[in-house]
This record gives sequence, structure tokens and C-alpha cells, in this order.
Amino acid sequence: MPEPIALKINDVAVSVPPGSMVAAAVLQAGVVSFRRSVTGEARGPLCGMGICFECRVTVNGVAHVRSCQTLCENGMDVRTDE
Repeated sequence: MPEPIALKINDVAVSVPPGSMVAAAVLQAGVVSFRRSVTGEARGPLCGMGICFECRVTVNGVAHVRSCQTLCENGMDVRTDE
């Protein structure tokens, strides 16, 4: 069985199976607000296929990464706009 992938979501250690998307890891960490709209509303994944851009997070310091289209990697640091 392949080794799980270890990453951090807002400084919380999370372990996910290989092939998991960042959006799944964020939800597994218990975070439901991925970002805030310009009016301050909590936003999260909507389409799950990279079209709506509602699931954007910061990955390893790179802002506006679509979490539903990004595979988890060991040591990844993911930040949401909680």
C-alpha cells in the first residue's frame, strides 16, 4: 500500500492518500471556508473542476491556486483565508 502524503493546512498536520486533491485535504482538516469574497463572504469549492475559482488557496506561498485541480504533495503548506 502506498505511503500517505503529509502536508499542513493552516499549520494543522494532515495525512491523505496519494492522488488526493488539495481541496479534499482542506476539507479533511475541517476547514470549510477556503477564501473570502470581496464582500467578506466565506467561499468554498463549488464546481470541483476548476471553472468557478471558488476553491482558491495559497500553496507554498503561491496565491490563487485552484485546490480542486492541485494534487497533494509531501511537505506542502496550504493556507486558506479562514
